[in-house]
Amino acid sequence: MKIHEYQARDLLADAGIPVPSGKMVQTIEEAEQQAKVLFDAGNTKIVIKAQVHAGGRGKAGFVKLVSSVDEAREAAKFMLTNRMVSPQTGEDGLEVKRLLLAAGVEIEKEYYLAITVDRTNNTSTMIASAEGGVEIEAVAESNPDAIHKTPMHPLLGLEPYQARQLAFKLGFVGKQVGQAVNIMMRLAKLFISSDASLAEINPLIVTPPTDEHPNGLVLAIDAKFSFDDNAMFRQKHIADMFDPAEENPAEMRANKFDLSYVALDGNIGCLVNGAGLAMSTMDIVKLHGGEPANFLDVGGSATEEAVTEAFRIILSDKRVQGVLVNIFGGIMECDKIARAIVASAKEVGFEVPLVVRLEGTNVAAARKILEAARSEIPSMTTATDLADAAKKVCAAVTVAV
Repeated sequence: MKIHEYQARDLLADAGIPVPSGKMVQTIEEAEQQAKVLFDAGNTKIVIKAQVHAGGRGKAGFVKLVSSVDEAREAAKFMLTNRMVSPQTGEDGLEVKRLLLAAGVEIEKEYYLAITVDRTNNTSTMIASAEGGVEIEAVAESNPDAIHKTPMHPLLGLEPYQARQLAFKLGFVGKQVGQAVNIMMRLAKLFISSDASLAEINPLIVTPPTDEHPNGLVLAIDAKFSFDDNAMFRQKHIADMFDPAEENPAEMRANKFDLSYVALDGNIGCLVNGAGLAMSTMDIVKLHGGEPANFLDVGGSATEEAVTEAFRIILSDKRVQGVLVNIFGGIMECDKIARAIVASAKEVGFEVPLVVRLEGTNVAAARKILEAARSEIPSMTTATDLADAAKKVCAAVTVAV
């Protein structure tokens, strides 16, 4: 589960990690009011950021640094009345419904700091770099030695000596060291206590020196969090931060029926039982020149209603030009799938080619059901095995195109 930046900043602040003051707004009027509050508090510049679950906001023009209430109003108007298009959103872009207005700060130096799960070493790991403010993937490619990884103890978490060593490696000096260590320790505790799978501060910054703070201040000015969905039953305050508007509507529909669905970019819809078989099905579709439109695993205990909903979800994707059903009946009974296919044909209709491959429990009964319904589903073709099914659906889609 992902959350917005303004929510992530609130989590950091609640954990005692210093962040510039800011507030989320949803209208142009609220943005204007909050901008006035921030300027009246003595800030000479404020930053306005679109709150969407996608990167590339700055290059898309949806992060603005402004120095007056009028500029803030115009920036808010632009962001709330235009869709944000970036490499991560696709050409349709995303609607912006929330903005973060925060105090602007002078930046002397930027760093990257994050904690994620290292599945290779079976441990949570703190990742840090003195090259912050850019995507960590770019740093890893151009200068991998600039990235420092510190594994955390499974019971003790991040230990103070590890945080100090990391602070020195990153080049913090003077009182910056203590501030950086404090942030690292608090971030590590927050990561564990919140069941996070990613806790990222990018950038972590040092402000220019002042008489009051000769070494500057270490602050977190942007944050990103992801959480383990399976742990949300014990993280109600975080689960309440979930924003369904930022999720794929089809995936939300699938969740209601306990279906595992992920939208992809192809044109061949896939309905399969079992995650491994679903992956194999997508692979063989690719092998024969097709492009899967989705990953959809109905599992072994889905009801006929759920399977029918799965067809509705697949067929609601306008890019789908063919559907492949691949069922190996174990717990899932083939006749249940067959009845769902017939029900879907009556309720939704199969206007695109449908290729069905069934094998396993109750397959004989399933074939009889499909044979009896051929007149109702003229676009349906049966296949003898998975390779045959993939060839047929790819050929049908090619002809349709």
